[in-house]
Amino acid sequence: MRIEGAVVVVTGGGTGIGRAVCLEAARRGAAGIVLTYARSAAEAEQTADDVASLDVPALPVRADVADTAQVEDMAAKAVERFGRVDALVNNAGTTRAVPAADLAGLTDDVWHEILDVNVVGAFRCARALEHPLRESRGAIVSTSSISAFRAGGSSIAYGVSKAALQQLTRSLAATLAPDVRVNAVAPGTVATRWQTGLHGEEGFAAFSRKEREVIPLRATTQPDQVARCLLSMLEMDAVTGETLIIDGGKHLLY
Repeated sequence: MRIEGAVVVVTGGGTGIGRAVCLEAARRGAAGIVLTYARSAAEAEQTADDVASLDVPALPVRADVADTAQVEDMAAKAVERFGRVDALVNNAGTTRAVPAADLAGLTDDVWHEILDVNVVGAFRCARALEHPLRESRGAIVSTSSISAFRAGGSSIAYGVSKAALQQLTRSLAATLAPDVRVNAVAPGTVATRWQTGLHGEEGFAAFSRKEREVIPLRATTQPDQVARCLLSMLEMDAVTGETLIIDGGKHLLY
């Protein structure tokens, strides 16, 4: 498939990586973009306006991926508005900052919330859009994380959820073939509001500066770079069930 002329659904499309995906898809000539949000309504509306300014119609939809009814409603609205869906970008995600040593702080509620959004939420979206994606012989790509490959990140539950997302990617790739390809990307540190929310402005600046001193590419990954990788994975017609690491080469040092 090609992004040009495609209808693309982007979950968590109002901010950060999701916003960058929407704008890059518009620049590549997408026929329409559906962007979902759970809380960031104003940001989603702004992103939709920015996409429209690139002469691409955009439909912002409130859809918490942890809610089956909302996901199914979003899928119906996407097909009603554009007549088809060619690509799904599973980008919505959540975490809680819980130090690995604080096992007591990683409560059942935290586990359930993270897994419900990061893993089951991606499955809900794939399930809701299965038939239009099969009809268009489309593709799915999910935003995983380098935390899927190593013991680290914002919490144990987050890393486990992203590892599970990669297994979901492989399972869906086998199940939906040959009609729908399914892949993932695994970013490392990305300069987004997500990171400043976890570390604070000064904390993230210090953390990313120290990281740049040692990683091979000596640069902090930007949202638009991840967006280009996500969209490229949608277009790679001979690739399915794979995860592409995007971390400036940091994984080479693990």
